[in-house]
Amino acid sequence: MRAVIQRVTEAQVEVDGKVIGQIGPGMVVLLGISKEDGENEVNSMAEKVVNLRFFQDAEGKLNLSIKDVGGEVLVVSQFTLYGDCRKGRRPSYTRAAPGKEARILYEKFIEKLKALGVPVAEGIFQARMLVKIFNEGPVTLILDTDKSFY
Repeated sequence: MRAVIQRVTEAQVEVDGKVIGQIGPGMVVLLGISKEDGENEVNSMAEKVVNLRFFQDAEGKLNLSIKDVGGEVLVVSQFTLYGDCRKGRRPSYTRAAPGKEARILYEKFIEKLKALGVPVAEGIFQARMLVKIFNEGPVTLILDTDKSFY
């Protein structure tokens, strides 16, 4: 499971011109799911996102979690995070999980975040979306449950 997370002042996702998910201060999680992912990766990624010290404390250090600051999370599915561009000019998505399996894990990830006490808004799985992100800092990190990624 791979995530690009961005600290935001606000963010929203639109489908067909309608806002379907919106948050104030918090983080956007662009979430990619691979064929190898399962329940363990969902739990690991959700725990990491909720507890990551990603926000500034009173001294300006990145020392506070989303729960510490009372922020919200916007989760958007992003299979292209598993695009492999090493060969040729067209990305290969062979590592990305098929839609049906990815949807199940995407929904479990959102439920896990909620269970951990974080307000969550979301995009629509497999929809064509317009995502508006007001990256604050800017602060952007890449998280990956695959240990070989690092």
